[in-house]
Amino acid sequence: MWNSEETDEKVAEVNLEDKVLNSEEGNVITLPAEEEEINSQAESAIEKWEGRRGTQLITASIELCRLLNTINRQHLEVKATPLPQGIAKKLSQMSKPRLEGKVALITGAASGIGEETARLFVEHGAFVVIVDVQDDLGNRVAETIGVDKVSYRHCDVRDEKQVEEAVSYTVEKYGKLDILFSNAGILGPLTGILDLDLDTFDDIMATNVRGMVAMIKHAARAMVAKNTRGSIICTGSVASSIGGTGPHGYTASKHAVIGLVRGTSSELGAHGIRVNCVSPYGVATPLVCRAYNLGPSEVEANSYSLSNLKGIVLKARHVAESVLFLASDESAYISGQNLAVDGGFTVATNSFPSLKN
Repeated sequence: MWNSEETDEKVAEVNLEDKVLNSEEGNVITLPAEEEEINSQAESAIEKWEGRRGTQLITASIELCRLLNTINRQHLEVKATPLPQGIAKKLSQMSKPRLEGKVALITGAASGIGEETARLFVEHGAFVVIVDVQDDLGNRVAETIGVDKVSYRHCDVRDEKQVEEAVSYTVEKYGKLDILFSNAGILGPLTGILDLDLDTFDDIMATNVRGMVAMIKHAARAMVAKNTRGSIICTGSVASSIGGTGPHGYTASKHAVIGLVRGTSSELGAHGIRVNCVSPYGVATPLVCRAYNLGPSEVEANSYSLSNLKGIVLKARHVAESVLFLASDESAYISGQNLAVDGGFTVATNSFPSLKN
């Protein structure tokens, strides 16, 4: 989200130089004789910066202003000319928050990927209800983001009644539900099949699968009742696609999530509701750090050593940005898909000797 003070200072700096850009009226100071040249160069500048948002848009505006200053500097008489319609429209699209006025419910949002997604959603104009069983953390997240945009609700997704109440609370508070990010999950103990405790396995499945089924069920009911063309995103994992990347209970549960997403997308498509999955590679979330008894830097180092894509470490923010894409209208015709945020880990074996550097 823009820092309004920073924005005002930067625009003021540009205006003081030659008073070329009027940011409120969308007018550019120019000369009639130079319009074609300015329009051409301005369109090039806009295309260069297309897709950039937030403070990057300010940088783009400054660059455009300086371009126009250069063209106009030699002239004494100037007049205001509106920006060409195409350029004005592109600037408007670039600055518009991607979830303006949307209402989202995020489970497992007291920390990790859920928390990061809640913050990002609010940056893009959404109202968010975060649910978790970690009440102190959940309330703290809501307070740090801003209680005018975020509220916390206790919910154990294993309990369908609590799930139904969380969805009802969201609709009663904000009048609708546009987005569900079903992210709550547990990893379980790092035991092999020979020592697997079936009660523990049942608890993993109850949280990671049954809880997700309950969330989709009640969120979809709310969307259908309000005739909302909503978006449902579920958290999978690289363990959703391949074996050997996590405990057996966790792997089984995440494979089930893919099946659930595909099945429900088939049914809910008739209501205009999209259902997708985001499956990240290893992220140093509190859940993972606790399970492996490692610090965040150690988890990241281990993940990086085994990763396919080098030169970058996967962060919760990267996953949140993928969820934002699936929640926004930019993915309006995408449903039933598993978006792997894994740097190619699940599709590349790197085992062919002659292809290794």
